[in-house]
Amino acid sequence: MTRTITRTLLAGAATLALATGALAQERTLKLGHLANEDNTWHKAAVKFGEELETLTDGRIAVEVYPNETLGAEVDLINGMQLGTADMTITGESLQNWAPMAALLALPYAYDSLEEMDEVAGGEIGGRIEAQIIEKAQIRPIAYFARGPRNLTSNRPVTSPEELDGLKLRVPNVPLFVDTWKELGANPTPMAFSEVFTSLQNGTIDAQENPLALIASANFNEVQDNVNLTEHVRSWIYLTLSEAVWSDLSAQDQEAVMEAAARAQAHERELFLADEERLVEELKSRGMEFVEVDKAAFAAAAKPAVLANVPEEIRDTAAQLFEN
Repeated sequence: MTRTITRTLLAGAATLALATGALAQERTLKLGHLANEDNTWHKAAVKFGEELETLTDGRIAVEVYPNETLGAEVDLINGMQLGTADMTITGESLQNWAPMAALLALPYAYDSLEEMDEVAGGEIGGRIEAQIIEKAQIRPIAYFARGPRNLTSNRPVTSPEELDGLKLRVPNVPLFVDTWKELGANPTPMAFSEVFTSLQNGTIDAQENPLALIASANFNEVQDNVNLTEHVRSWIYLTLSEAVWSDLSAQDQEAVMEAAARAQAHERELFLADEERLVEELKSRGMEFVEVDKAAFAAAAKPAVLANVPEEIRDTAAQLFEN
């Protein structure tokens, strides 16, 4: 497999560094992640590198490695802890070290993007980040939105009662399996690679994923409806090794956070445009978008969701349902 490397090289920054007598490049950060080059996360990662190199007059460069070319997500987290990797983009996988990271992708915890932002950027988000730093030894420096997961099917589903017996593919995640059982469906864990054929031959009736995956997998060829359940709305962090962070000067730490803030704003702009484009694209392919009673879904799902989160974060999870 040919290794793809996106190197953030700014001729203008190099010229500025020479003109001002700034120090030569002192550090190169390697940022590996799982998305491809067209993904908004990758574009935001490249933006981070460009901004950081500019802000440090070329002293800190960033190499971005998409498509897991530096390793899988958990491998990169382990590498950051051991000092063999610098940065990655990661989310609820961090609950293996920091239980509060499970709150990043809790079904029906966030009714809207705005509500998710309030949590991610507020007191609870601060507690999540602090625990990740303490327990995982990596530092969240920005967060990116993820498209909400929606249910696709060949008949409209507007309420939990209409899920009765629906054979639904879900990832092999106990929280997802139990939540859909609580809602009345018949969830079936299955590899993503098997979903299209299983929908085609009737082994399953439905599946759930963000719009980007619904479109890229061409589920419109075997499913008629996108039911706007938005049952999982979540975010993911741009992270830096705590060892690297501690080795930076206060000035460079400030530059890192400013570059991360700019990358976060850039990603949000790209994300919103991409979600609008995906809706129009799927409609043009013949899919119907169905409004659902999200409050009824959330109320029905709550017992299973709370039963599946670690006990130490159950009170916080319950608080999110009450907001």
